[in-house]
Formats: sequence, structure tokens, C-alpha cells
Amino acid sequence: MKQRLFILSQYLLPHHLLSRLIGCVAECRIGWLKNRLIAWFAKQYQVNMSEAQVEELSAYEHFNAFFTRALKDGARPLDETPGAILSPADGAISQLGAIEHGRIFQAKGHSFSATELLGGDTSRAAPFMGGQFATVYLSPKDYHRVHMPLAGTLKEMVYVPGRLFSVNQTTAENVPELFARNERVVCLFDTERGPMAVVLVGAMIVASVETVWAGLVTPPKRELKSTRYDAESRGPIELAKGAELGRFKLGSTAIVLFGPEQVQWAEELGAGSPVRMGQLLGNARA
Repeated sequence: MKQRLFILSQYLLPHHLLSRLIGCVAECRIGWLKNRLIAWFAKQYQVNMSEAQVEELSAYEHFNAFFTRALKDGARPLDETPGAILSPADGAISQLGAIEHGRIFQAKGHSFSATELLGGDTSRAAPFMGGQFATVYLSPKDYHRVHMPLAGTLKEMVYVPGRLFSVNQTTAENVPELFARNERVVCLFDTERGPMAVVLVGAMIVASVETVWAGLVTPPKRELKSTRYDAESRGPIELAKGAELGRFKLGSTAIVLFGPEQVQWAEELGAGSPVRMGQLLGNARA
């Protein structure tokens, strides 16, 4: 009954209004308020501040600065295995595997459309059909910056409007097409292993998503918007393996897609496996 009520509330709650309100609190600079909020959060979720560049909680100007904190140099060494595909973020594997019949496995009998995930354009999704996906869930205590699994050249960024359902095991098992329904930012790259997509999926109380090239991704209207970064438009943007790609202001999920016969995920990883940014997620196929 408790689980059913939680799922029902997900459909009834005003997702965007709540997220905007939480976003205002997260940007608050009133000393006593932001300090109490940060201290409570760090204790509640057992955040490891010893690896942060700034360890003193009260030094952060607001909660979002703390939440998107930078780490000390060397805190996340990059796996140096030749052909390594890196985990884009700290968190846990939600699912990973093959994209079959154009669909991506979600949980417990649920899957979602790869085409819808990428914004509904079949030509944009075509290179990934029959390929591989990995979904990484970022928990509240995690480092909330997302990095490049592989070096790449940015070709397109797509803002896809949607709901802001909470993202957790319960919603994954009970909300159909969860990741293709939530608001998201799709980043498409050319890499040495062909096209790669990194999708930053929003969730309840996720105030916003930022990328290193566009800053805060907040279109004036909640409607699909595609931005090209080729030579004819803004010019390509190249990012090295392990470079920061973007960040969540109150986190969620990153989904990585590759085309067919390009990567093989590490055998020891499966649903629920903890991962850290920079560790081996998979290998380029010969």
C-alpha cells in the first residue's frame, strides 16, 4: 500500500513547481540557512568531504555549490587500460546491456524506446540500434559531475522536455518508460568508436542540468530544442576522455549509448554494482 501511494503521488505532484521551489532554496546564500542545510545533508547521507577540494562545509556559497563540489586532483584516477570505456559518474549501475528491437531495459519487465530517449528523431537514434547502453544512477551522497567515457567531438545537444518523476528502484520498477518521460539533455558525440550519446536525465527536485559548453540548459519554453555544433554552426567542441561534460544540480541519472559491435561492458558489472567516475565500465571491441 505504501509503495502504491508513493507511485500515485508521483503522478499527482506538480513536478516542475516543486523543483523550482527546491532550486530557489538550493541557491540561497543566507548563511545560517545554507549552512544548516549543507551540514544536515552531509550527515544524513554520509558525504565523504575528505576527497573534496573544499572540505569545510560552511565555505560553500550555497547548497548547489556544495552539491556540485569539485574533487581533489587524483581522487578519481582514470583507468588506463587500452580501449577502456570509463564510467561517466559516481553511482550505481541501474542496468546495462544491449539495445534490442530499439528498446532499452529499465527494470522488472519495463523497457523504453531509444528513439524517444533521444528526442523522438529516428535518424538521430538509428546509429544506436542494436548497440549497447549503460545506465548509471547517482545517489545523493555521490559526486555529481558527469565526465566523458571516451574522448569525443560534440555534434549536437538536444533538450527534451518532460516530467520529473523521482528516479529510484521503486519508480524504475513501476513507472513505464521512466527515462524517456523525464526531462533530459541529450549530448551526441563522434568518437573513435563511432557515435556516442550521453544522456543527462532529470528527476524530481533536480533544479537544473549544466553542460561545460552551454552552461545552464534552461530553454525559455519547455519544448524540444536541438543545437548543432558542427563546422557550419557553432563549430565542434572536443572533450578528452575523463573530461567534465556537465553536472546535476540535485542529481539523477546518466545513460551512455554506443552503436553495435563497438563496446563490451565489463563482465563483473551488473544491476546494482557500485561505480566511480573514471573506473573501467567496458572495453572497445576489436
